[in-house]
Parts: sequence; structure tokens; C-alpha cells
Amino acid sequence: MIKDQKARFIFNPRSGHNARNPYLLEHARQFIAEHRLNAEVKLTERPRHATELARKAIEDGCEIVIAIGGDGTMNEVASALVGTQTILGLIPCGSGNGLGRHLGIPGPGKGAFRTLLDGEPRSIDTGLVNGIPFFNAMGIGFDAEISDRFNRLSRRGLEAYARTAISAFFRFRPQVCSIQNGQSKLLTSAFIVSIANSDQYGNDCFIAPGAEVDDGRLNVTVIKKVNFINALPIAVRLFTRSIDGSRSVQRLSGSHFVIERNGPGLLHTDGETHEVGAVIEISVLPRSLRIMVPPKTTGNL
Repeated sequence: MIKDQKARFIFNPRSGHNARNPYLLEHARQFIAEHRLNAEVKLTERPRHATELARKAIEDGCEIVIAIGGDGTMNEVASALVGTQTILGLIPCGSGNGLGRHLGIPGPGKGAFRTLLDGEPRSIDTGLVNGIPFFNAMGIGFDAEISDRFNRLSRRGLEAYARTAISAFFRFRPQVCSIQNGQSKLLTSAFIVSIANSDQYGNDCFIAPGAEVDDGRLNVTVIKKVNFINALPIAVRLFTRSIDGSRSVQRLSGSHFVIERNGPGLLHTDGETHEVGAVIEISVLPRSLRIMVPPKTTGNL
């Protein structure tokens, strides 16, 4: 499909996989040359630069903008495309790749570039938290704390994430939250409050089993408490799509939520952290982003 369109690739050289495998930049350029695409590659130079580059691509008439990076790069590029006809292409190269995994978009070398040639656009929902877009998941509590620490690391990956989580676990304390979705109100002490568009954080860690990215709804998962007794069973449930079976977990679904906590603090959107106030308002823009997904069968490239 990309052969018939003007395209722009946005490459984040600081994304974990890209930093370790700089050949991907050359591979993208070779892909453009080999298939004689009307496309070029732009490199990000600073935080939020990918959003600026994506907006410029739209101004230049690009019909598809491809993010080469992790969930943070995906978020920056996608944020510029919401509500437009411009399609997001994704070469998922991050530590988790939650949205890519949910949509079945393979990594580089496994069919990601082939998806740009043979894929088809799909319209998915956009979440908004205090006006900040997210496409995979956002959250407060322990996962926001982990995201903040993880983003400060020079080396990333699943092993680094696990070490960071274990280190933070002993210091983190749950916070009392009020969560309203227009129909019900939940007042609880929460270790994690996750609001998911897709079914997983990434790395096949399923925080919201059964979630769909195009149903006009977001999925709240509250993990009330985690201690030495239930930590391992909860971890197992996260990786076996059975988190609903834990007595420490409560799930809600809806198109609008208001969360109130005791004071300002961190939240994350697709792994990027922000300082926000005590009141957090979350809504959804149904089917507001077009993204290229694989057809039923793909080859490797």
C-alpha cells in the first residue's frame, strides 16, 4: 500500500532497540530505495520532536507516517495524526511494544516492513487524560513510578525493567483513589490504576484481557494491594491473561472516568511520565487514529 503513497519515516535513535541496532536506520533507507518509495527518513533530536516531525509530514502531504521506535515514539507520532486521514505505520522497536503486539504488528526482521507494503489501515480509539493522548495504556501508582525510573536508565529491556520494578517495590506505598465512570464510584487503596486501550502493557503482560482498541471504551484495572504473599500469583496472572481471577483486582469499563487522589503526582501515557494534579479526567475519541496492520498472512522482511 505504501508504494502508492507519499511517506515519511521517523526514526528515534535513542529508542532502546534502535540504539543497540543502528543498522535499522540503514535498513529503512534501503527499503525506501529498493521499493522506489516516495519517502524519506527523519531523525528525532529531542523529546516531543517526533510530534513536530509528524505534523510537518502532514503539511508536506504525506499520506502515511512511520514511527521506528518504542511506545514513546509511537505515541509522539500518533498524537500528531489523531483526527486526520494520515495513516500511522509502526516499526515497533521498543522494550514493550504493547500496541504493536496487540495489533499483531511484528518487529523488524519479522515482517514489520512487509506490513507497510501489504497491510491495511485500521481505525482505533485514542485515549485522552487531562488532554494528553495515549493509545496503548496510561496509569498511576506503581507503574507510573516504574516508568519514571525506567526512562532514566541508559540500558533498557525486560531484564532492566524487572530489576527496576523489584527495587521500587520495597519503597512504594499504595494511594487512596476515587474512580468514577458515570455509573458507579469506587473508593479504594490502589497499588496500580491502569487505564488500557489495548489488552497489554507489552511483552505479553496482559493488564486488561479482552480489551479492544476500537470499541469506544477504555478498561480500568485496579490492583489494590501487592505484597510478598500475592506478588508472584499476580505476576503469573498478568502473563497468563487471568488477572480477573485475583481477589486483589477490580475491573471497570467505560468511555469517561474521573480519578481523584490525595494530591498531585505522576501518571504515565504509553510509558512516558507527566506530573499532573490530584484530579485526573480520562475520555476516549472513538476510531480517531488510522494505523497500518498486517493482513492475514505476511512474509518476513
